[in-house]
Amino acid sequence: MQPRNMSMSGVVDLAAVKAAQEAKAKAEQARAQAAREGGTGAISPADLVIDVDEAGFERDVLQRSAEVPVVIDFWAEWCEPCKQLSPVLERLAVEYNGRFLLAKVDVDANQMLMQQFGIQGIPAVFAVVAGQALPLFQGAAGEAQIRQTLDQLVQVGEQRFGLTGLTVDPEAVPGGAPEAPERPAGPHDGLLEAAVQALDSGDLSGAVQAYKNVLNEDPGNEEAKLGLAQAELLQRVQGVDPQQVRRDAADKPSDVQAQIAAADLDLVGGHVEDAFGRLIETVQRTVGDDRDTVRMRLLELFEVVGPDDPRVMAARRALARALF
Repeated sequence: MQPRNMSMSGVVDLAAVKAAQEAKAKAEQARAQAAREGGTGAISPADLVIDVDEAGFERDVLQRSAEVPVVIDFWAEWCEPCKQLSPVLERLAVEYNGRFLLAKVDVDANQMLMQQFGIQGIPAVFAVVAGQALPLFQGAAGEAQIRQTLDQLVQVGEQRFGLTGLTVDPEAVPGGAPEAPERPAGPHDGLLEAAVQALDSGDLSGAVQAYKNVLNEDPGNEEAKLGLAQAELLQRVQGVDPQQVRRDAADKPSDVQAQIAAADLDLVGGHVEDAFGRLIETVQRTVGDDRDTVRMRLLELFEVVGPDDPRVMAARRALARALF
């Protein structure tokens, strides 16, 4: 079976956005801590390939995916194609020099993981980036195709999640990589945790207020800005009839509120460029207060996706052209 195209580009959901911000923060914190301690946090090339079981999956894969993309090789001793694919992945893990970590999972010994990933046959290769599971390919793919997939994975990890990879020292002792210290509690951690819990439980009003409480005390808090934008977006689309919203937008192209409501739905559904494009076109068709209303909503949607996302940067340029 040929590798399936990776589906990371062009798709963003709110959970992924939140994970991206958290991953960036954790990665930057680990690098800063290593610099303060005068060390590099380097690992041995042998540590780039690890065996993972169900008991250690959260620690070895989910937690590590906040530092580096983790590629999971699902294999079994009886699987002949696995014996062709696994050595290639192991060699590439060393060759890529810390830009991804390879986790090997024996499906015979870890049936629950196989079921959780919905695997129907092996070999099967997935990636986990900032806690987000992504299918890469199934079957013994050719090396050129594997490299192309890995290059895309590494690029997404760097650009969207700020994961620059692990530092590899050929003379480091295997298994000797230090664990990143836990971040000291910040002055607003309690309020932020309350906001996250409210968001997770569906209490959107409570989440909005909790994030606003943080911003009242710390207007520059990026985590609170992102969380507030997410919560307000979810609050706006809660209970709406998607079909009616889209009919209104199609029937009333000059209706500002109809286009704004459809853009909100576009973004929640992961259609980022459609949401941005719809509002930029509406800016071009409007003037005065209507134009300013659309512009402000577009800026709010930029906050949801994140300022470093290439689609946001492209949309900002398009907005500037539409305005001037």
